[in-house]
Amino acid sequence: MTAFKVAVVQMASNPNHAMATAGLAAARLREAAGQGARLVVFPEALIGGYPKGASFGAPIGMRKPEGREAFARYHAAAIDLDGPEVAALAEATAETGAFAVVGVIERDGATLYCTALYFDGANGLVGKHRKLMPTAAERLIWGFGDGSTLPVFKTDFGTIGAVICWENYMPALRMHMYHQGVSLYCAPTADDRDTWLPTMQHIAQEGRTFVLTACQYITRAAFGPDHESALGDDPATVMMRGGSAIVGPLGRVLAGPDFSGEVILYATLDPAEIMRAKYDFDVTGHYARPDVFSLTVDTRAKLAVKEV
Repeated sequence: MTAFKVAVVQMASNPNHAMATAGLAAARLREAAGQGARLVVFPEALIGGYPKGASFGAPIGMRKPEGREAFARYHAAAIDLDGPEVAALAEATAETGAFAVVGVIERDGATLYCTALYFDGANGLVGKHRKLMPTAAERLIWGFGDGSTLPVFKTDFGTIGAVICWENYMPALRMHMYHQGVSLYCAPTADDRDTWLPTMQHIAQEGRTFVLTACQYITRAAFGPDHESALGDDPATVMMRGGSAIVGPLGRVLAGPDFSGEVILYATLDPAEIMRAKYDFDVTGHYARPDVFSLTVDTRAKLAVKEV
């Protein structure tokens, strides 16, 4: 395989208007593809929004009426997979031929999921990954994914998979991704701390894979006056400061991290770097010890009601 270009998009969502955000994301996708990017990665919860600082009125043992109202608004702002937001992104990938990974809040009945959607050129939406383990207070507003949405996608420029935010701290999940041969490890996130980049470098070296991580850059003003936040009401407050980056399979930072604002980061990747890196460390190959350690992954969907 020859070298190719990839991009990570650091942008703000409009948490109150999913279609507007989808339109902006489609425009950024077209821009990145116009610069030659074959894979374009967007942040966690970009469409539907990441409600940073909100409590949804839930002190221990209580659910306040204003929290119920906040959840109802958040549910209304989420997207259906057969909705116009997904159609807009599918149109952009069909037009450009690019592969895209996009973080959304997926609505499935009354339950919301933090989901990464996969779009593949003329094939449109080809798959999804629902976050397995929402972190801390996220568990109040998001459902839990299961093993049925842990796919990877083989393309002519590499094998693409996505692991969302703090799922990246789950060793078993990472091991499953490496076992599936992921060479373009996508990490949509809402973690903008200084410790995030070292995590991405570790994963790149552990999996001997390219890592593309995208985070939003968003200020308090984007949330609107109805958004209750522990971070205050100053419209200029930065709610999420970015830090998007691209890392090579030996941990070298190829682009980013960027904390300056909305930006598209690019890197040209040489697929041969992966095999050069795996020469001395193949975590599910010659460096594995299946005689000592084994991992079982249940990829069956877990439904509350089964009709037989």
